[in-house]
Amino acid sequence: MLSSIYNDLKAEFSYGNKVNQLVIINVAVFVFATILNFILFLSNGGKPSTIFEGLIKYLAMSSDGMFVITHPWILVTNMFLHLEFFHILWNMLIFIWFGRVTGDFLGNHRIVFLYFCGGLLGAIIFFLTANLLPYGANGTKMALGASAGIMSIVVAAGTIAPDYNFRLLFIGDVKLKFIVLALLIIDLISITSNTNTGGHFSHLGGAFFGFIFVRLLQEGHDLSLPFNRMAEYIQYLFSSNKASHRRNNPLKVIHRKRPTTSKSTADKGGKGGNSLDHQTQLDQILDKIKQKGYDSLSDEEKEFLFQASKK
Repeated sequence: MLSSIYNDLKAEFSYGNKVNQLVIINVAVFVFATILNFILFLSNGGKPSTIFEGLIKYLAMSSDGMFVITHPWILVTNMFLHLEFFHILWNMLIFIWFGRVTGDFLGNHRIVFLYFCGGLLGAIIFFLTANLLPYGANGTKMALGASAGIMSIVVAAGTIAPDYNFRLLFIGDVKLKFIVLALLIIDLISITSNTNTGGHFSHLGGAFFGFIFVRLLQEGHDLSLPFNRMAEYIQYLFSSNKASHRRNNPLKVIHRKRPTTSKSTADKGGKGGNSLDHQTQLDQILDKIKQKGYDSLSDEEKEFLFQASKK
């Protein structure tokens, strides 16, 4: 059974979408940390292990500036670290629900960038507020978890498709914009009630990045391009079959200008009428989703959107 589970997870990680890959990494880290904590707990006579606490300190985000400078990896490791079951359960469920919507509309290749940059900005906001605002106990504060990166993806989904309908248990269909607004309000209330204040400031940092990323993307500025080029190059370096990888993932940049509608363009439609180019058709589908919701799309439009999300 364990072998079958491992093979399924391995196949999903190798060929699944970026949301599933990041979920697998987060869950694997959580399981490893839980098992390690249990072993150290038993070896310490049933008492919390100082070794485990020390390990967490070197992986979680810190409010100590000198510690961050001398341990820069914590800016990344903190966003994969969860110590409580319901913390990771809630985070991963939200990630799966909203991540797939964001992937459909923005493309699977932008998920990792949103996750990392949202998490990074969240860590920076935590650090700044922990040092500038007198919340919580005195001394060094720590932050951990994927929440900031996930909030970046949540707000990105709400910005690109605010009228997309989610069906909630016991409630029914709710537009995405209202769910995102509710999550942001919860963060604001939690800040004012001094409940995990640093963590909720971090969430807002991630949310801000998700909003800015989509707005810039709508204006034609894709912040994820350098990141994805670098990821492709690293993948190429470690590829066992570089020739095949080069054919399947060419390292080139294609510059596209936003099309303009003109009479000469319309005349090319021939007998079949006006021929819409790819970007114009995509814009029309997104406008239709915004006005009537995703379910209003025809099967052909859904298939076109699915194919466009892979590009």
